[in-house]
Amino acid sequence: MNKNDLVGVVADKATITKAQAAEAVDAVFEAITAALKSGDEVRLVGFGTFAVSQRKASTGRNPATGAEIQIPASNQAKFKPGKGLKDAIN
Repeated sequence: MNKNDLVGVVADKATITKAQAAEAVDAVFEAITAALKSGDEVRLVGFGTFAVSQRKASTGRNPATGAEIQIPASNQAKFKPGKGLKDAIN
């Protein structure tokens, strides 16, 4: 499922136009992104938790040349599914 498919499903389920559904989906994505940027966790009870984790700097290798390269530390978005989502897909 891509974003357009999601917008279509939201429009059908909520009986709203696709334009309104697109605005709603975009607003949800923006709210989650803003919360993660500020360091907050986003918990959706029954669905899951979005959080930011820090990755340490490490040494890697260039697969083409075999030369060592330094991979800088970075932040990464993580998602942990909740019990409701786990139960629904199993």
